[in-house]
Amino acid sequence: MESKKYNIAVEATLDVIGGKWKTVILCHLTKGKKRSCDFLNLMPHITQKMLTQQLRELERDGILRRIVYNQMPPKVEYELTEYGWTLDGILTALCKWGDCHLTRTYGDKFEVLQENVLTRR
Repeated sequence: MESKKYNIAVEATLDVIGGKWKTVILCHLTKGKKRSCDFLNLMPHITQKMLTQQLRELERDGILRRIVYNQMPPKVEYELTEYGWTLDGILTALCKWGDCHLTRTYGDKFEVLQENVLTRR
């Protein structure tokens, strides 16, 4: 198998966490384990199909762990792996930049942010 070639290292980062939903999923996981229904409540515009795809890709890349509990009804949770926690600094920086951008653009960022666990005052 031929290895992929990158021009700069950030391309490798974006291969793993790029796209519309992955960083949002990861930010929510920094607050603790989540179930699929939690993500759907926190991210109302993502479809179940897209969520499943993004979770599978993050699991494949070793960023998150899927925990299956042997019970009825079935229960599955997701959490960051040790490797996934190495992204915490990047995620924090992205959130801080987003806060500054929203304040610069809209004045009061809470006018445009939907309230959830990540955006409470």
